Amino acid sequence: MRAAIVKAKGAIPVMGYFDSPVATDGEVIITVSATALSRVSKFRSMGMHYSSEAHFPIVAGIDGVGTLKDGTRVYFALPTTPHGSLAEQTTVNEKLVIRLPDGVDDLTAAAIANPAMSSWAALVFRAGLMPGQTVLINGATGASGSLAVQIAKGLGAKKIIVTGRNESKLQALEADKAIAFDMIVDNGQNRFEDALIPVIAEGVDVVLDYLWGDSALAIMSALARARTDRTTRFVSIGTSSGQENIYLPSSILRSSTIELVGSGDKSISKADMLSAVKGVFDMAAEGKLKIGIKEYTLENIEEAWNAPLAPRPVVKVH
Repeated sequence: MRAAIVKAKGAIPVMGYFDSPVATDGEVIITVSATALSRVSKFRSMGMHYSSEAHFPIVAGIDGVGTLKDGTRVYFALPTTPHGSLAEQTTVNEKLVIRLPDGVDDLTAAAIANPAMSSWAALVFRAGLMPGQTVLINGATGASGSLAVQIAKGLGAKKIIVTGRNESKLQALEADKAIAFDMIVDNGQNRFEDALIPVIAEGVDVVLDYLWGDSALAIMSALARARTDRTTRFVSIGTSSGQENIYLPSSILRSSTIELVGSGDKSISKADMLSAVKGVFDMAAEGKLKIGIKEYTLENIEEAWNAPLAPRPVVKVH
């Protein structure tokens, strides 16, 4: 069968032919219709993610949309190695399959699942967001961050603050307040921190952080300086800034009501992740979630792999 094959650790997948999958007990065969590319999918497929368990060669892709033998449209996650989602067929644990609602097409479902799932899971399962609360989203101009704005609003957030490096994109989001920053300029971190103080003076209940690095530290410093009595659940979701490590003085945590937690596939159960996906699809079916998409074919996998993640690259297989 046609497939996007990763032949060695760190290698970009190439179009080729791979043995068709054979399902074992508890598994189902899925005929794949569409697979979106995300940062985690690409890095995990290349064996460069902390959750990678790859023995090459393998078929790339960690999730997608397709049909079961009876024609039922489904979203699926974590195909059984060495098969992935970027192939004509794959095999998946039957517990990692969700039926798609009629109001969501295959390309949208494939594109929205991963970035929206991470936001939904962080808000619901790690932050415990309640209606009427205030949410600050750091890195809101990316696919996940922009969807997080829509999801937070759909879940009842009263006030949404967005921060990031692209002011024009921030202003385009349906948020209550937008603060752009530039960490490269002199005192960029301090300037961002100072700009935050009046905006968060009344308190922030949840921070979703997709960037980490200096901007995350500035937000935590600002929260400590603001000295509100409202508990802030700071949820680290990603490191899109490229900074894996920060210098975090203990005084920031000791002089604030910040609760620092992470959100990812090691901190959220597979059952909760699938529950998040179901919530995302239901919200999308109601027309409350939108995402930009750029379509590719399996034959153009190398071009798709190197494309920006916004608009979301989606590989149409069937």
